[in-house]
This record gives sequence, C-alpha cells and structure tokens, in this order.
Amino acid sequence: MTPSPLLLAAAPALPHTHSDSRLLVAVLLSIGAIVLLISKAKLHPFLALTLGSGLLAAVAGAPFDKLTASFSTGFGATVTSVGLLIGLGAMLGKLLADSGGATIIADTVLGRASKRSLPWAMALIAAVLGLPLFFEIGVVLLVPIVLVVARRGNVPVLRVGIPALAGLSVLHGLVPPHPGPLVAVDALKADLGTTLALGLLVAVPTLVIAGPLFARVAERWVGPLPLPEPAADLPAAERPERTPAFGAVLATILLPVVLMLGKALADVVVDDPKSTVQRVLDFVGSPLIALLAAVLVAMVTLGRAAGFDRQRISDTVARSLGPIAGIVFIVGAGGGFKQTLIDVGVGDAVSHWAGKLHISALLLGWLIAVLIRLATGSATVATITAAGIVSPLAAGMSGTHSALLVLAVGAGSLFFSHVNDAGFWLVKEYFGMDVGQTIKSWSMMETVISVVAIALILPLSLLV
Repeated sequence: MTPSPLLLAAAPALPHTHSDSRLLVAVLLSIGAIVLLISKAKLHPFLALTLGSGLLAAVAGAPFDKLTASFSTGFGATVTSVGLLIGLGAMLGKLLADSGGATIIADTVLGRASKRSLPWAMALIAAVLGLPLFFEIGVVLLVPIVLVVARRGNVPVLRVGIPALAGLSVLHGLVPPHPGPLVAVDALKADLGTTLALGLLVAVPTLVIAGPLFARVAERWVGPLPLPEPAADLPAAERPERTPAFGAVLATILLPVVLMLGKALADVVVDDPKSTVQRVLDFVGSPLIALLAAVLVAMVTLGRAAGFDRQRISDTVARSLGPIAGIVFIVGAGGGFKQTLIDVGVGDAVSHWAGKLHISALLLGWLIAVLIRLATGSATVATITAAGIVSPLAAGMSGTHSALLVLAVGAGSLFFSHVNDAGFWLVKEYFGMDVGQTIKSWSMMETVISVVAIALILPLSLLV
C-alpha cells in the first residue's frame, strides 16, 4: 500500500537538517511531549500526535510555513490507504457480533472440547474471532464466553481466560488487517500478503506459549479468582431471529485471509505480470477488494442468515463506523508524525546510528516500539511511531525482510501493558482482579508474547 502520488505532491518536503544531535533532541522532545500529553495530561492521542509533530518540525529547524505540510500529507496518505480497510474490518466485525456468528463459533468448538483441551479451544476461538475484530471488541465478545466456559467446565477462569486474551492480542499485534500492522505495512512498504503469511507463522507458536502454556503459570501466580455473576440475556428485540451456520460463519471470517494469501502465493509461484491468473488473484487479493468482498458476503451469510432485513443490515453496518472514528484519526495522526519524521531527516539519521551501533534493524524496530509502548500505553501509537522512525531501514530490504520488520515492530508494541493502557483496565474490570493480579497475568502475558515473537522473528530472518 503506497501513499497517493497526488497527496505526496501536495506538500513539499521539509528541508533536512544536517545535525544529528539536533535531530536526536527533536525526536526525544517530540516523543516525550506525546508521552506526557497522553499519560499525564490525558490528551487524546490524535491531539498529542498532532502537537508532537509540530514540535518535532520546529525543533528540527523547519520553516514555520512548512510546519503543517508534511503532517497533512502523511495524515491524508495514511487515512487514504488504511482508513478504508479499518472501516471495512469494523463492518465485518459488527455483522459477526450482531448476527450471533461469534457465539456459533464458540459453541461449536467448545461442544467438542474436553476439560483438558478447554484452554486450547479458547485460544483457537480467540484466534479465529480475532482475525476480523479489533481487540476491544473481541474482549467484549469473548469475556462472557470465557466466564460461561469456566463455570460449565469447573476450571479456573484464568486457565481459559489467558488463552483467549493471548489469541486476541497476538492477532492484534502481528496479523493484518488490524490497524497497527496495516499502518506498519504502509510505512515500511512491505507486501501485505507476505506480512500476513509470516505473521500467521510467527503467531501460532507465540500463541501456544503465551496462551495455554503461560495460563498455568499465571494461574499459580494469581491464585483462584471468583467468577462474576452471569450477565443478563439481551432483550428479545435485540436477539437475531435465527443463527447462521457454523461453516458459513467460518468461511466468511477466513475469506479475506484466503484471498490475500492467494495473492501472495501467486506472486511467488506464478511471478508473471502478464498471466491472467496472477492478475485476477492480484486484484481479488488486494486488501481493499478482499475485505469489501468479505463484507458483502457477510451481509448474506451472517446478516440475512440471522433473519435481518435490509434495513437492519444497513443499520448494523452504519453503527460499526462510529466507534472507529477515533482509531482512524489516531492512525492518521500517526501517519502525519511518521511523514514529519521522514521529511526532517530523522529516518536517515537512524540509519546512520544503526550502522554505527551494528544493531539489527529488526531488533532496533522492536526496541523502539517497546520504549514507546511502555511510555504511552498504546500499541497502535507505538507501532505507528516506531515504523516511521525505522522506515528508511526498510528501503534496501527484500520483501520478506520488510515484512519481518513489520512483525518486529508489532511485537515490540505489545510489550508489558500496564496502568497507562486502556486494555489493562478493561481486562482488570472484566475479570474482577486487582492491579497486582492484573500485572501478574495480563501484563506478563503481553510481555511473553512480545519476547517470544521477536525470538522467533530474528532467527526466521536468517532463513528467508
């Protein structure tokens, strides 16, 4: 996914400064300001990133009449390339939730799982549902299922809760079409299909270790947790008349993934731009077309199958867009900050520093994302900012190594969620834990995901 040439031509690049020390001061001040504005002043990340971009350009020595040019260009290019995909993903997730498709997936898998295999079943459910759903939506959908499973199976809640959270988090950080990986793919000019394939390759063993295996450890650290009272049923008017079939739900969820993977496979196996097969697969496997096809199919396989009329399907799709407005603006502002970083010459300076330090670009991207994640609490902000800083390092990389850099940044963005992360409080309240218990379970699980993922990515870079 590349920015529109018209957008890039709309604003001239900021003049590069030749002082590495001045650039370093500009980067530290701007990131520090973003951190303080988000964590201390409780300013919305969109406003914090906007102000941080202005501070970066000013300290780096850009003329005042050019302060907003790079930010506007980056914002527009990012929203153009990524915002559409986020909107389509939200539509698919809303149709899945309102039609009862998520419940069908859970009930079918759990109905065939023994007590011993329940943690693995929950990890599988979370991974499948996590493909089209944003993390927060996935938590809201999955927690009631986790509580029902723990109650019916008479197992500790964390034994099934940690695998579910791990499945959502791993997909959120490593696998497109989630916003963070999508923005990193765009910033680093990586191939989305390759990133998706490698992301799934890294995600599976990471989920196994951070999910069912770590759940046993977290269970011992935290101790038994009381199960909250079951939530009341939805009003009858809000329930779907009937439920879609399991096979139809699963096929709909996997459709965009299969289409994008098919494009990546055709690019490797066929590798002939004149081939009709490759041209067709390149078209249907492009992220926009793949997600659009999935949404249109979901209107029938989920919406109509649940008994929704045309008006209710339309209302469901419309309601999906409101909650993601903030995400789109944050992602767009992150794109503006990224473009400002590039235009003042920070990317070139980072390349120079990395060469002097002899540090792997993958490890550098992971470390930068870790630091920003710890400071801001936002995985998306960490991914956006780190991808912008290391983007020049991807210029000479092969397609697979650019994709691995996306994954390294995504892995770093998941490191140790704590009290400045909204997800921390969401998990704490849903599971009825105190702060210490949440750190021992959720925060440590996030750290395990981050460390295991980069431990897999680094040796994988030597093989591909």
